[in-house]
Amino acid sequence: MRRNGLVWLAAAIALPAQAADPRQGAELYARHCSHCHGGDGRPVMPAAPDFSRPTALLKPDTTLLAAIRAGRGAMPAYQGLLRDRDILDIVAHLRTLR
Repeated sequence: MRRNGLVWLAAAIALPAQAADPRQGAELYARHCSHCHGGDGRPVMPAAPDFSRPTALLKPDTTLLAAIRAGRGAMPAYQGLLRDRDILDIVAHLRTLR
């Protein structure tokens, strides 16, 4: 039994991590984010970050994920509204806007 568990663990570690999907992220961004952050990442709302500038996305994905989950200022918290996978897809899409 222990051997089977080790085989399973070794197989799970060997599997490649799934990359975020920027195409799915584009759809989610259009639905949830573009009305404030603009379709091309240039903000519509005065205090929203400009995602068309490379400096807006210098933070790691996990930091951006946490910020989107929690919300900030006028931006609502998306925890419970979007899955982490969806948020990471949006972050992947944002990284294509540069």
